Amino acid sequence: MTTTTTISAKGARGRPRIFLFDIDGTLLTADGAGKRALTLALDHVFGRPNAVDGIDFRGMTDTLIIEQALSRWQSSVQSTEIDEVFTIYLEHLKQELVASHSARALPGVAELLERLLALNGPVAIGLGTGNIEPAAYLKLARVGLNHYFTFGGFGSDHRVRSEIIRVGAERGSSRLGFALSDCDVIVIGDTFHDVDAALAMGARAVAVGTSGVALEALVARGASYAFATLQDSQVLSALLE
Repeated sequence: MTTTTTISAKGARGRPRIFLFDIDGTLLTADGAGKRALTLALDHVFGRPNAVDGIDFRGMTDTLIIEQALSRWQSSVQSTEIDEVFTIYLEHLKQELVASHSARALPGVAELLERLLALNGPVAIGLGTGNIEPAAYLKLARVGLNHYFTFGGFGSDHRVRSEIIRVGAERGSSRLGFALSDCDVIVIGDTFHDVDAALAMGARAVAVGTSGVALEALVARGASYAFATLQDSQVLSALLE
């Protein structure tokens, strides 16, 4: 059953559409593999165990998570330090994903992606994620979703989520051969950060409550719709509105 409310104007029918999906909590759960890998990486580089304890990863970009962790013991953060953490992080992430037996695609995700791929007309299906690009595809591959996505905006493109969405949208419009201003952009995510980022660039947000954020709160924040899961039978029509 859909427990949603429409609060924004309908998109113009017939325009090219770019769908940008968040990863963690929207497409899949990696059962904490990313957090464990980042914890190990920060300990390896800085000798600081449990450096990310208390940080809410939901909707955050990888760079901002590292910056927030490092700010606990140093006044400034260098890009070379972040790059070093990412190098070690990716090695640990590979191992953690293999060991994570509970990693899985979330309900209805594969079916929805198949239906979007089958649409007629100019449609681009990409990512809008705070994960750095290699980490994004490692997670997607672990649950069998990587083949659906060939472009996106990533945490390796920018530290701010709204700019990540903008990059992903620009790449999608380029693939379709249209100006971004001629396209409708729809962001699908599970947090306030996803909704805020979409609205910041004039995109529409369709939210999912799979990370525990109340559907009513997501709609109040500005999502056009909020669904309990992407398995809801009304999701596709909401995306195409």
